[in-house]
Amino acid sequence: MKPWKLILTLGALLLAAPAPARAADPIVIKFSHVVAVDTPKHKAAEKFRDLAAQYTDNQVKVELYPNSQLYKDKEELEALQMGAVQMLAPSLAKFGPLGVKEFEVFDLPFLFDNYEDLHKVTQGAVGKGLLDKLTARKILGLAYWDNGFKQMSANRPLLTPADFQGLKLRIQSSKVLEAQMRSLGANPQVLPFSEVYQALQTSLVDGTENPVSNFYTQKMHEVQKHMTVSNHGYLGYAVIVNKAFWDQLPEAIRSQLEKAMAEATRFANTIAKEENDKALELVRQSGRTQIATLTPEQRLAWKKVMVKTHRDMEGRIGTELIRAIHQVTGFDPDTL
Repeated sequence: MKPWKLILTLGALLLAAPAPARAADPIVIKFSHVVAVDTPKHKAAEKFRDLAAQYTDNQVKVELYPNSQLYKDKEELEALQMGAVQMLAPSLAKFGPLGVKEFEVFDLPFLFDNYEDLHKVTQGAVGKGLLDKLTARKILGLAYWDNGFKQMSANRPLLTPADFQGLKLRIQSSKVLEAQMRSLGANPQVLPFSEVYQALQTSLVDGTENPVSNFYTQKMHEVQKHMTVSNHGYLGYAVIVNKAFWDQLPEAIRSQLEKAMAEATRFANTIAKEENDKALELVRQSGRTQIATLTPEQRLAWKKVMVKTHRDMEGRIGTELIRAIHQVTGFDPDTL
């Protein structure tokens, strides 16, 4: 056989030979959020990432994008609906502007006195019913993750409702939080989380409300002279996915991811309290922010003023939903 024919024959045989077996590319889940890497949310996201890889035998790769690397507060939900990212853990207040106003119930002040009461709702029928309302927005709710109870901060002491008069206080976009701040005589200012530090530093706003872990990791103690441990409100997250993406996953993969999420959720809720306790001590040690804790009498005075928001928001959130939570937790605002 002539050399050139031999070369063509060998080439044809090589082309006809089957390609060596190659492992399928992993399914990629882009998980975006807006807080820092040393927060409970990110640590829980890391836990989910690791468990997802473990339980699916590396068939799923979760890529984490913290600290608004991809999207800011107002952008991330739209990105999820469009499929630009697959998973988020936005604060519950974000769903009101999306059109699911019932989630703003979690913004009501003094709705929960402790984590036990909170988890009766987030881990019970009421919480599941709220997550189910997201499906009409191309979103599937997987779990609730705690961040913690919120504290107030400003550059002057905040011990009585009168101390709030005239202050410009940053809030998330929420009609309930607007009403809460106005009940205290403060002026609510809606700002993205990523802009809060600079707004406090430049006095664009006078103060804010946050769980201590957010307050410390965003270095707000550098630009706030006073913090009041009030535990007046709750900040939590809903871990959500693009519904179309989730539905097309193989059932076996979904099952393992649900297992990973359940375990990550238990971790998230444990670490949130631990991280907030630790952050409070770190703020105290910094010496930059004076910390005051409300006495029972002071807390009752705040509660009497702020709880009227529960009634004012019945038309927006739904009377039945608010009363259902009151019934679950045993809270009766008429006793105040």
